[in-house]
Amino acid sequence: MVVVMNESGPNRQPHRLGDLQLKILKVLWHRGEATVAEVLGGIEDHAELAYTTVATMLRKMEARGLVTHRVEGRSFVYRAQVAAAAVSRSMTNDLVDRLFEGSLADAVSHLLTSREVGRKELDELERLIAERKRRL
Repeated sequence: MVVVMNESGPNRQPHRLGDLQLKILKVLWHRGEATVAEVLGGIEDHAELAYTTVATMLRKMEARGLVTHRVEGRSFVYRAQVAAAAVSRSMTNDLVDRLFEGSLADAVSHLLTSREVGRKELDELERLIAERKRRL
């Protein structure tokens, strides 16, 4: 479950996203707009999902302001109402806050010791840190 801040007003409200909701949003971000069938087809490992499950989830997500739809013929065409960057920001902030008590250094240290990291990625991290230092 992920908390995403609704940035559409002064009283920003968090949205909690489950795995399926995040998968649906990824399809909509990639496609721009999609029908229920197109969303279902765009979800990897969708063999376990029923059309009605995705349709129900989209209706629930619309009620929460995560997606919106327009009518085209007899189909609803959905699009995301939350930006991928806002979801990414919220997810990473939540992870750092909850698992590492807000310490970015602890989070990065954990990633560097628990994952395979190549020279190219380390160089990119150094570049990003140097760029950030210049802005301080």
